[in-house]
Amino acid sequence: MDDDLSGRVIACAFEVSNTLGAGFFEKIYEKALCVELDRQGIRFQCQKPVVVEYKNCLVGEYITDIIVEDRLLLELEAVSSLCSEYEAQLLNYLKATELSLGLLLNFGKPKLGIKRMVWNHNETKNI
Repeated sequence: MDDDLSGRVIACAFEVSNTLGAGFFEKIYEKALCVELDRQGIRFQCQKPVVVEYKNCLVGEYITDIIVEDRLLLELEAVSSLCSEYEAQLLNYLKATELSLGLLLNFGKPKLGIKRMVWNHNETKNI
């Protein structure tokens, strides 16, 4: 179940946030989260390349932060505040990967910021 998976991943993110605190670069949190996911027995891929197509033509490539169990995309940030551009980026990443569920995790403040987003290929919902 995706809600259970999201909950397990969020628990890992809280563990990283509570242990490291704010102030590191995004890459540090990414590596720490990968360590925690591995310790919890959660299967993931880090830095997976994804192609972007436009009308059946390859127009670019981007690298995901983390994809969990081929179902959940994680986009990590370490910024003072999240803005709508980060949400738009996550939605575009969901479209490109053909995944439906994503978490935007912000480690840039003392309290972990979490935004769960769903892409259903017809309509976008913030949850």
